[in-house]
Amino acid sequence: MKVICDRGALLDAINLISGAVAARTPKVQLTCVKLSAIKRGNAGELTLLATDAEISLRLKLAQVDVQQAGDALIPADKLRQIISAEDSEPTLTLETENEMMHIKGQDAHFKVFGYNVADYPPVPELAGVIAGSDANKAKAVFSQNAGALAATVSRTLFATARENSRYAINGVLMKRDGKKMEMVATDGRRMAMCRATLTGAADKDAKAISCIVPTKALNMLMRLINNPDDQVQIAITDNQVFFGVGAATGKNETHHAVLSSTLVEGTFPPYEDVIPKDQDKKVTFDRDVVSSAVRRAALLTNEESRGVRMAFKSKGKQLELSSRAPEMGEARVEVGLAGYEGEDIEIGFNPTFITDALKVMNDPQVIMELKAPNKPGVIKSGADFVYVVMPVNLQ
Repeated sequence: MKVICDRGALLDAINLISGAVAARTPKVQLTCVKLSAIKRGNAGELTLLATDAEISLRLKLAQVDVQQAGDALIPADKLRQIISAEDSEPTLTLETENEMMHIKGQDAHFKVFGYNVADYPPVPELAGVIAGSDANKAKAVFSQNAGALAATVSRTLFATARENSRYAINGVLMKRDGKKMEMVATDGRRMAMCRATLTGAADKDAKAISCIVPTKALNMLMRLINNPDDQVQIAITDNQVFFGVGAATGKNETHHAVLSSTLVEGTFPPYEDVIPKDQDKKVTFDRDVVSSAVRRAALLTNEESRGVRMAFKSKGKQLELSSRAPEMGEARVEVGLAGYEGEDIEIGFNPTFITDALKVMNDPQVIMELKAPNKPGVIKSGADFVYVVMPVNLQ
């Protein structure tokens, strides 16, 4: 293999694909990046592939001059360090000699020992999964606008569980039913649900399907979406999900990135039962005003008293936020509300849980529904986002 690469584009690709490289593993091949160069007439293409046995990422790089097709398997960390260090070079030449790779710039020459490409584990291709040529055949295939998908993911991903005690909530539930898609995340103390309409062609005979996508995979997907006008092709099998990012050309689906991940096993909690239906207090407020007030009130909280007291007053439509921490002091912030219906109420919330939700909302006006100081609050934005948050006890 011999290719001349645009160094900047190659570095971007290596930085992205390093997220799918195994950090610690007895199988050294999983700490490597597989590079495959092919020639198509006067044009060439370099494909980078990495997997940690749970997540796989395949990136296509077009800013290359392929002088000789071939494959290589090179340690990802050294490849990344060298390409990053050669910051004065516009291009770099990658050339293989048996299992060794030569990386050449104008004034530098690196020799990096690699491994036999044949020892790299097979990674299913998206096209094979869709066509059914692989044993791992897709049960559902659909498309969504990249910008719309990124918005749906960002409005739910923040609410996933961070600990591993309940494995099924260490991911986001993704449901597709006809032209409707729904994503849900919870950590047991809050729950975020976002709905969207699919932009791709609808399969009238398609059955409803759901799966739990790992948090890590969705974080990586967000890094792959650069152009909101792209299309993302999604394929779901019995135990995997595939995201093909990029536009389709003719009958051949060409994606500049394909991310695949093993699905989270287990049963997602019955989230619809968590959404209260009998809230009798309705608050309407400006997203940025309340977000700023919550952040300021949270300045005088600590691990023992992490809650912020929110006192909603119907008279004058006012919200008073207060906090108190021993040996630190107290804070009080007052803001006006756009609307308030119901009796006065005081309720405590973890301030981070409130600001996390407000920062992913597009609408400047937000609705909060409440029932009692010991009952969950519901935050809504438009018709497609619902956020349920449990209160905290305040002394």
